Amino acid sequence: MKLSLSEIIKASGAEVIKKNDDNSLIGFSTDTRTIEKGQIYIPLKGENFDGENFIQNALEKGAIGYFTTDKNKIYNNAEIILLVKNTLEAYLKLANYYKNKINPYTIAVTGSSGKTTVKEMLYSVFKNAGNTVKSILNHNNEIGLCQTLSSLETDTKYLIAEMGMRGFGEIELLSKYAQPDIAVIVNTGSAHIGRLGSLLNIAKAKFEITSHLKQDGILIAHDNELIKQVNDNKHKTIYFGLNDKNLVIKEMTSETCKFEYKGYEYKLNVAGEHNVQNALAVIEAGLFARITPEIIAKGLFEFTPIEKRWDVKDIKGFKIINDSYNSNPESVKAAIKTFLDYTPSPKTLVLGDMGELGLNEEEYHAQTGQFLENYNCDYVLTVGNLAKYINPKNLKTVHFEDKHELCEFIKNKLPKNSNILLKASRFMKFEEILEELNS
Repeated sequence: MKLSLSEIIKASGAEVIKKNDDNSLIGFSTDTRTIEKGQIYIPLKGENFDGENFIQNALEKGAIGYFTTDKNKIYNNAEIILLVKNTLEAYLKLANYYKNKINPYTIAVTGSSGKTTVKEMLYSVFKNAGNTVKSILNHNNEIGLCQTLSSLETDTKYLIAEMGMRGFGEIELLSKYAQPDIAVIVNTGSAHIGRLGSLLNIAKAKFEITSHLKQDGILIAHDNELIKQVNDNKHKTIYFGLNDKNLVIKEMTSETCKFEYKGYEYKLNVAGEHNVQNALAVIEAGLFARITPEIIAKGLFEFTPIEKRWDVKDIKGFKIINDSYNSNPESVKAAIKTFLDYTPSPKTLVLGDMGELGLNEEEYHAQTGQFLENYNCDYVLTVGNLAKYINPKNLKTVHFEDKHELCEFIKNKLPKNSNILLKASRFMKFEEILEELNS
């Protein structure tokens, strides 16, 4: 992202303390470690840091100016000094101004789980229809949105922005600066229920994605009663789900699925009915953006999950499916169903703690155990302070105090041709299980 000084002042609403007469294009940086000569430094603030303490460092590394919230914070070696009330707000305004200059067709995605998968599916489809930029990794907060908008190229045709939240107002803010043409709500589940208190509140927070949806835009939402309850019907809405009469699932294995939707056949190189459901959201977004079913099908076929999302590896004779990027009651049940329905025996589940479930966290884990009582597998192996409550009565369940003991059990007790599913929240660091098994 590069703007002229006059554009910077206009977009940010900054008060000019000092400026030069050069109106060439200027870039920005929020990080003194990577700042480049000639850029303007935007010092961001957080609970445990204040970027304004590093303004002099930025100038010494070649920055020609900086934003500040303190009119007395003057460094004479700066050519440009701009005063604002809030540096993050200034960053958002600059990113939004730049985005509007490029004017890409914008798809915003949120959901309790699966939003990153849907974002990646959308990217796989839309990149075949034109130059497409997406949120990198899981950069789905305000700073991540700024970084995504700043990365737009002059010929960017499509923008896919993932939007996360931990409380009310956060997605509304992201929507304000992204101004989407299409808003996608992948699902509404119990992730973050510890912060928001109820599933209805989670639905309300997710629905904020429509607060700055363009007037001629569309909401594409999972066919969920909570979303229908909070929908103010100000925008055209399409609901998607596995019960859609236009959907026919033709083939499902542990690694692929084939289905027909609205008369056209699609194939995914990833398993699970939940991924078929994810794909339906992508198909509807593509069709609304006037992308042909042929291009949509090509993109979905080319889609591959990113690391820790149904990532299949062969390790020392075991086939291990790592789906431990994140976990909540809905996603863990979907993963279990896919694994146990479509994976050949012998098969073992390795389950860890789910986070941010509030006061009823023990009950949510116990409910996972009750869900498992409808299935059969060789072992259910659990690790974590909460996962011990996953204790299905009819299955062989072993709880471990740490991941090392778990790995020793896998190495010494499981048949070498075992299929193993790893599922837990990210903080459990289940990648350490793969590393130890592979050592």
